[in-house]
Amino acid sequence: MKESKKSIQELTKAELEIMQIVWSLDGEFVIRDVHERMQDPKPAYSTVTTIIRILDTKGFLSHKTYGHSNVYKVEVTKEEYTDSFMHGVLNSFFGGSLSGLVNYFSARKSISTQETDEILKILDEDKK
Repeated sequence: MKESKKSIQELTKAELEIMQIVWSLDGEFVIRDVHERMQDPKPAYSTVTTIIRILDTKGFLSHKTYGHSNVYKVEVTKEEYTDSFMHGVLNSFFGGSLSGLVNYFSARKSISTQETDEILKILDEDKK
């Protein structure tokens, strides 16, 4: 697993919910775009605004101001965040051992033959 070039903070549950929406948008967006896509019951518009400002401060987003409106764009992709998060989980809980991670899941969840075949296929392709 390649390491991320920049240090990425872990997201809170509310921040991650908003980033999932943001990652699904194409290009630049305004807060209204995010708020409209949130599931009911939707948080207050001001709550979404606050969380987006926090994400901007943390470096996940950046913005340009046009008059009284901010237009945002993604600075940390879903792939970058996932890589950073999973690298942290792997190191913090499994000492960097992929086999330890797989053993954890296999001991807690029955892995089907199909899933086992898919895992082996991925590992085989990774060797090539």
